[in-house]
Amino acid sequence: VVVHGTHKSLCICNGKSWDVKVIAVITVWLIERKNGNLLVMSLSSTMVNGPSSEPASVAFSVLNLAMHFHGWLSFFITLYYKLPLKQDKTAYYEYVGLWHMYGLLSMNSWFWSAVFHSRDVDITERLDYSSAIAVLGFSLILAILRTFDVRVEAARVMVSAPILAFVTTHILYINFYKLDYGWNMIVCVTMGVAQLLLWARWAAVSRHPSSWKLWVVVVAGGLAMLLEIYDFPPYEGYFDAHSIWHAITIPLTVLWWSFIRDDAEFRTSSLLKKSKPKAK
Repeated sequence: VVVHGTHKSLCICNGKSWDVKVIAVITVWLIERKNGNLLVMSLSSTMVNGPSSEPASVAFSVLNLAMHFHGWLSFFITLYYKLPLKQDKTAYYEYVGLWHMYGLLSMNSWFWSAVFHSRDVDITERLDYSSAIAVLGFSLILAILRTFDVRVEAARVMVSAPILAFVTTHILYINFYKLDYGWNMIVCVTMGVAQLLLWARWAAVSRHPSSWKLWVVVVAGGLAMLLEIYDFPPYEGYFDAHSIWHAITIPLTVLWWSFIRDDAEFRTSSLLKKSKPKAK
């Protein structure tokens, strides 16, 4: 059963009973009809679709997963097959492990997004929300470490620990205490905006050759985030604000991984230049 955006807070559905879900759908449908929303599908169509009625979001989630896999794989190939390596066959790039973890968390998040939008039940919803929060929290850590050029391991732990503690607590809260959609939205938007501002500041002050890619991702990502905040019902029963946000993130993912590869090349080149002995 699909109840979009802020309308979910109107439901009495806890995801554990099909009867309760039916009541929730009927309740929201009646409210929307009373408000004169002509975009609402017929009740029979809503009921027949059941828990598998977001094909657009499923398709876009799968495409995002594919783009992250392609980006992560190309990043791996760039590091270990195109760029010089140290004598111990490790990369010069200091953030390689962080980006690998980011890629895995992102693919996990989009996988559960596709599962949730194809089968909206309690467990898939919680896995979707939890994986999204995890990647947002880790992305914030990565943004802080990269934009402030934190390379000392002890300093990285000091930065990461409080954020990891908060993210873990939040995931436990929504899974085992209360799945509060409003509070979860505040947490996700706050972490998302924070990292966008960090990358924007860094793009403005750094002399990175690919800073323009950052600007595109930051500006477009910020505008796309509005679709998550200001929801609207699905057009023709398929394309709601959430699915359109999924669609917009596909090209942004391609550009984002392109920046990550460029950053690896830029940092490796800079480190190699510094390591070369100066000619007398």
